[in-house]
Amino acid sequence: MEEKASLQILLVEDSAVLADRLNELLNHIPGVDLVGTVDNERAAVAFAHSQPIDVIILDLHLREGTGFGVLRALALQPRKPVAIVLTNYALPQYQRAARELGVRYFLDKAREFDRLPDVLREIADDSFSPGHPQAGLI
Repeated sequence: MEEKASLQILLVEDSAVLADRLNELLNHIPGVDLVGTVDNERAAVAFAHSQPIDVIILDLHLREGTGFGVLRALALQPRKPVAIVLTNYALPQYQRAARELGVRYFLDKAREFDRLPDVLREIADDSFSPGHPQAGLI
């Protein structure tokens, strides 16, 4: 039986403590490969342009720049990663703006942090299942 490819994930988080916690969490999810962790908009955009990523886990408020700036830059790429916003600012207007920029998953850090493994499994299942519109892209 052929082994599934792993999801290539970029984490954009400016809190070192939370980035470490997310790194630990992601390392325990089969089929997930954290390929980079950055803490600002410019580094996130540069990383995403330098190598293919399947999923970007993105905070909206960064020390330098914003998650919205990252989303706008990624919207111009021919192959867009699946975006998961993980933020403390789950305001309705932010959710709406993120969805308009193509975000499929918007999670509140305080209330939905534990959903992240299930969301990643769902993305992996969707991405690798035959007949899915994005099958083979990831």
